[in-house]
Amino acid sequence: MEESPWQVPDFRTLFAASVASQVATSIGYVAVPLFAVIALHAGAGQVGALATLSTAAFLLIGLPAGSWVDRLQAGSVLAAADFARAVLFASVPVAQLFGVLTFWQLYAVVLLAGCATVFFDVGSQSAIPRFVAHGALLRANGAVAGLIAACNVAGRGAGGAFVQLLGAPVALGVAAANYMGSALRLRALSRGAAGHAPARVRMWPQIAAGLRHVFGDAELRALALTAAISNFGMQIVNTMLPVVFMRELALPGGVLGAFWAAGAAGVLLGARCARRLADALGLGRVLTRLGPCLAPCALGVAHLERGPWLWLAAGGWLLAMFKIGVDNVLGVSLRQQATPARLLGRMTATFRFVLTGALAIGSAASGVIGELAGARAALWVGAAILAVAFVPVTMSPIRMRQSLSI
Repeated sequence: MEESPWQVPDFRTLFAASVASQVATSIGYVAVPLFAVIALHAGAGQVGALATLSTAAFLLIGLPAGSWVDRLQAGSVLAAADFARAVLFASVPVAQLFGVLTFWQLYAVVLLAGCATVFFDVGSQSAIPRFVAHGALLRANGAVAGLIAACNVAGRGAGGAFVQLLGAPVALGVAAANYMGSALRLRALSRGAAGHAPARVRMWPQIAAGLRHVFGDAELRALALTAAISNFGMQIVNTMLPVVFMRELALPGGVLGAFWAAGAAGVLLGARCARRLADALGLGRVLTRLGPCLAPCALGVAHLERGPWLWLAAGGWLLAMFKIGVDNVLGVSLRQQATPARLLGRMTATFRFVLTGALAIGSAASGVIGELAGARAALWVGAAILAVAFVPVTMSPIRMRQSLSI
């Protein structure tokens, strides 16, 4: 009989809490910049600073977080992270109510909430292989990846409508309530997912051990490089899409949202199909052959124009993101399988550090290319990078794998 993660109470608890947490994150993604623009009359630079600070935490504490997570109870880490995000988000409408809200508070909120997100992401991904059996890893990771993709499909659009109907302060209050609900739910996790790192070992040797584990293993190194290149190219494209849609093509924001939703739908479909593809074709074949077939479809986004070319670009983006969705499920499952329990937190933190760093660098590179050569040139560069991101995995020993264990 096939193993199912849904038979594990701790996994069901983690998944249910993650639903509330992801809903809160989707609302906050839209509500925070809108709040800044409406309540504090933020300019483009200030909104950009908010976006930068929201991801800076992964570069600042991403690697140490893995060491800390490996020492602590998963439930305690996750609950504390969502409790912190609840308090931080709730502080914004409260401060506005009393007339004391400033940009400095908003900057601090997104930076500290980003720190909490680091711990939640590293902790939740590290906890899954401690909760579920090896045979259920693909299904568990597929469920979580599908949840995140589904929230990205509908959550941000719904978050925008939510802000429009109730106002940004109320939306942030609802996000805080969801984070609090997640934190309370996570307290029900058992104590069986404790970290395995010795509490008295110095942090930096532990971080170094995580780095050696990832970059010293040919398969993990290839997964990290492919994912980083994908994130880099994808962020170059995404950063310039609003400029192309709103200025060059004079299309409404709703069309841009629909385009992004198409990409998120591709990620969701890829996550849903990943396990079936791996069962039918073999894990190695899927990871190494799907890239050459689908990744070049990203070049369609560089042909963005009104009319039929818009549909072609959206279709190409959906197919490229389908490949990303498959990679997310199979790649995460493979790296969890290849990592001893005592290193799970540090492995996850290393990947998060590399992948989020690629996003930050991609944003900066997109701005430079857009300034020097134009937004359209940035789309071409980002799409071209996405089109070849599969190379490290294709050249690695992963191509010989039939399944997670072989």
